[in-house]
Amino acid sequence: MKILLVDDHILFAKSLSIALCDNPEIEQFSSTKDIQDLEKQIATELPDILLIDINLGGLTDEDGLMLTQHLLERFPDQKIVILSGYNLPVYRKEAKRIGARGFISKDVEPDELLHILLTIKAGATHFPREEVFIEELTDGERKVLELVASGVRRREIAEQLFISERTVSNHLQHIFEKLQVSSTVEMITKAIKLGYIAQSVI
Repeated sequence: MKILLVDDHILFAKSLSIALCDNPEIEQFSSTKDIQDLEKQIATELPDILLIDINLGGLTDEDGLMLTQHLLERFPDQKIVILSGYNLPVYRKEAKRIGARGFISKDVEPDELLHILLTIKAGATHFPREEVFIEELTDGERKVLELVASGVRRREIAEQLFISERTVSNHLQHIFEKLQVSSTVEMITKAIKLGYIAQSVI
């Protein structure tokens, strides 16, 4: 199996190489930080699986999910797996939606990672089951959620989004229902846990 890793952390890439390369199932393991020549490298190396981190630091303006989506437009048959320390439901759902073959936490043990990659190479997918189903928030609800978490008042939210205060209230009510919460503090806490907003926002 040939694996190509896209990650901005050199130490992680080296550690993963050491963990996997002694296994006879691994024919080739390579890593890159060069996003500009990534398509050329894929076309040249023909990896069985492309592993992409979500947070690519300063390598590109895109995150790993956006990069995955663009690469699949160019290489629709390429098996791409998101390997990330940000193991959040929103990211897992988005990875599945855009056509990635799997989502794996960086906390995974090397032996388990190898097993998962082999099953994906064979045609399977790997997305951990959600313990609790959360209905997806709309774009409008996400914007309201982010603004509330930033401390913006309802009237100001309405002005910024060019909607009425009543619509803002309706969005908040829908968010409460979808996240199954009963207060603003609980809403923000759960939204952070699920990955809808970053802690840096608050």
